[in-house]
Amino acid sequence: MQNDQGITVDLYIPRKCAWTHKLITAKDHASVQINIGHLNEEGVYNGQFTTFALTGKVRGMGEGDAAIDNLWKKKQAEL
Repeated sequence: MQNDQGITVDLYIPRKCAWTHKLITAKDHASVQINIGHLNEEGVYNGQFTTFALTGKVRGMGEGDAAIDNLWKKKQAEL
């Protein structure tokens, strides 16, 4: 689909699980998307955040907590 300026735009961009890299389907009602805020050296929120999406299957297996923890550790190493 194209907008008025002739630029191609998509109506739907599917999400991917940050842990398994699988697509999150529209019927996955147990999936979550979490924003984790960044803090400065004083421990005050600075307005930036990182978004992670997890599938319902990961949450159902009880791996959601460990997945977020590992993903955040990897992200902190990049920052």
